[in-house]
Amino acid sequence: MQTAVVKCTINGVPTETVVDVRASLTDMLRNEYRLTSVKKGCEVGECGACNVLIDGECFNSCIYLAVWADGKDIRTLEGLLGKNGELSDIQQAFIDEAAVQCGFCTPGFIMTAVEILESKKLYTRDELRKLLSGHLCRCTGYENILNAVEKTMKRRLGVE
Repeated sequence: MQTAVVKCTINGVPTETVVDVRASLTDMLRNEYRLTSVKKGCEVGECGACNVLIDGECFNSCIYLAVWADGKDIRTLEGLLGKNGELSDIQQAFIDEAAVQCGFCTPGFIMTAVEILESKKLYTRDELRKLLSGHLCRCTGYENILNAVEKTMKRRLGVE
């Protein structure tokens, strides 16, 4: 087994770990750092359950090698919590809009929503639908998820 040292920042904390060079970022985050919001769904980049932000951009961590994360800033759902464990506005919106059922896909959806929200752009509902289209959900029917993202976007931009 060939290994490499990966130094990166995860949820604001500088880290260093030795990984198998074949390991995915999903495996590193789950196995080495116990960040279980990063879900193993399809493991081929199709479902979005493993989405994390890497230097502010969403990636399917299942098809992103852990070694590629060297020097990067990684954010997972756990990194959205406030200092006292309070939920972020987008997490609360998912609750308020009943955008969660089984919850398996939710962390990935929320991380994509964070990327959308941090762009500070006003998207149409159709544009949001396209931006969120990299996710599969078997429970919600997607509309409540779309509502949560749209309402949070409009609230942040001061557009009601």
